[in-house]
Amino acid sequence: MITYIGIDTETTNGLIDEQGKLDLSQSLCYDIGWAIVNRKGKILDTKSFVVAEIFLDKPLMKEALFADKIPMYWEEIKSGKRKLASIRNIYKMFLADRKKWKCKAVFAHNAFFDYHALNNTLRFCTGSKYRYFFPYALEIWDTLKMARDALGKSNRYKKFCVKNNYLTKHKTPQNRYTAEILFRYLTKNNDFAESHTGLEDVKIESKIFAYCMKQEKKIRKALFTKKRAKPI
Repeated sequence: MITYIGIDTETTNGLIDEQGKLDLSQSLCYDIGWAIVNRKGKILDTKSFVVAEIFLDKPLMKEALFADKIPMYWEEIKSGKRKLASIRNIYKMFLADRKKWKCKAVFAHNAFFDYHALNNTLRFCTGSKYRYFFPYALEIWDTLKMARDALGKSNRYKKFCVKNNYLTKHKTPQNRYTAEILFRYLTKNNDFAESHTGLEDVKIESKIFAYCMKQEKKIRKALFTKKRAKPI
């Protein structure tokens, strides 16, 4: 059986640049979740971790995008729903799961962001002893690009976005492809709200991944880079 590993992160340490825009290039992960899935999106195993070095740093967490959820995280750590662990141990468990399940590729929605946030966190917390979260041989697939390929020419999706005003603010508005909007489209549930927590978001992204895989004959499986996960 061919398996894949979906991953999602929640971050802090975004910086405001000179133009007043939020620069996420220095983002650090405080929540990392992943799921082992098959091509149909069936979930075979899951992991959910809170990164101890970041989450326990109060000044850093004040800058978290969803800092209001900190009390919820503490409750879920206490209940065992999520595990508090060092990034080094999380990294080792990711590698172990990838090896155990022989995962063909890792996927994420807007994979470029997660790729850099995971690398930033690993380097920051280990003094660059470990620099790259994903092993060299593991391909990285971006479900955001996959969804654009799968639905970019779909009149039905275009009508859905126009009807619900799921459009960009460009001079010529374009369809939006956030995980939340895509999941609303696929499930016909326009009231769905994304959790913005690592593992829960991976679960909906797995449904998006499965939909895109069904369109395999029509599209190319989109990687965020043509290269594998080697240093860039």
